[in-house]
Amino acid sequence: MNSCAPSPAPDLDQAFGECLKHVRALDPDRYYACLFAPKASQAALFALYAFNAEIARIRDLVSDPMPGEIRHQWWREALSCPSVDTERQNPVATALLATLKRFHLPPEPLLALIEARSFDLYDDPMPTWLDLEGYCGETSSALIRLASLILADGEEAGSADLCGYAGVAYAMTGLLRAFPIHARRRQCFVPHETLIACGVSLDDIFEGKDSDGLRAALAMMRQRAEGHLETLRQRIGELDRRIRPAFYPVSLVQPYLDAMARPDYRPFETRVDLSPMRKLWRIGRNAWRARA
Repeated sequence: MNSCAPSPAPDLDQAFGECLKHVRALDPDRYYACLFAPKASQAALFALYAFNAEIARIRDLVSDPMPGEIRHQWWREALSCPSVDTERQNPVATALLATLKRFHLPPEPLLALIEARSFDLYDDPMPTWLDLEGYCGETSSALIRLASLILADGEEAGSADLCGYAGVAYAMTGLLRAFPIHARRRQCFVPHETLIACGVSLDDIFEGKDSDGLRAALAMMRQRAEGHLETLRQRIGELDRRIRPAFYPVSLVQPYLDAMARPDYRPFETRVDLSPMRKLWRIGRNAWRARA
């Protein structure tokens, strides 16, 4: 008997409901974006985003890397060798495995996402821009790509490069927003090569020292995010209308970047966010334009 044979997902409706709750609590931007997606795709999108939220928050739940690696390994095994026991342990796994099966999605991008997120568990600096963009691509861009396949009912919609631009813009912006959180736990995603060029040490960041050099390094990261966002804007007309909801979270990138470019922005103190109503308005406006 094959112990790795996938089994029917128990309590599937309840599992998808738990995914919605996870995303609403842990990833409100994608939650609001999902509200503007077609009803038929929402449950699957919530499952995908709930998985991402589960992996993204592991660093916050563990005191050292080893428990985080164990959680990562559990998810690798859940994706590679699903079983009834696996699904019963975690409703997100139940919904995610059902989604992969329903839309014929490969698990490899999710396994690569877990591998990329292993970086989160340690305090190593992000070495270069190439490393940062690779990290963003394996995480955020891959998520947009899989969401696009869900929205196209498993069909190829020819948008891989635009998923890349959108994901890098979104992920870089998110890392900038989380800069004070990362600094407090002695972690930094601004490329080390840029910090060196700007005369900033990691110790300066971990000690909360603001400086012109630090602001220059953060500005360079904002400019990188804006460059990817601008490329997406110029080519947005190429997107298949069916998959545009996968890109709705990117509607929030520009106001976040604008807030961090303000003169009163304090890198270690300012909490960069939008009200729920403003998020809904921005995403809703883009959704209306996508349907026009």
